[in-house]
Amino acid sequence: MGVPIMDELWNGLSSKAEFETLTREEEGFYKKWGKALVLLKNNPFYSSLKSHEIPVLSQKYGKKIFESYLENNTPGATRMFWVYSPARSEITILALEPHPGPMGD
Repeated sequence: MGVPIMDELWNGLSSKAEFETLTREEEGFYKKWGKALVLLKNNPFYSSLKSHEIPVLSQKYGKKIFESYLENNTPGATRMFWVYSPARSEITILALEPHPGPMGD
């Protein structure tokens, strides 16, 4: 799935979902992330994901790093960062981060 912290986050949310103990905020996030993961698995460049390479990160880390949207047109919309690894047929989730707002925010 991803780096250990991403695995822990997903597994924790999945467990809470199974026992129906997610908060309202967690449930919304879990659904968005789950939908994005299904789309990513089936087609990493599905149009609503708006997946694209982040050249500055790719250059810094020596492998192509991509960003995909979990949501859009939302303040602090969450973005998912990922790489093809260890093989081209596998995707590793590196991080989830809020999208920065306009300069000065």
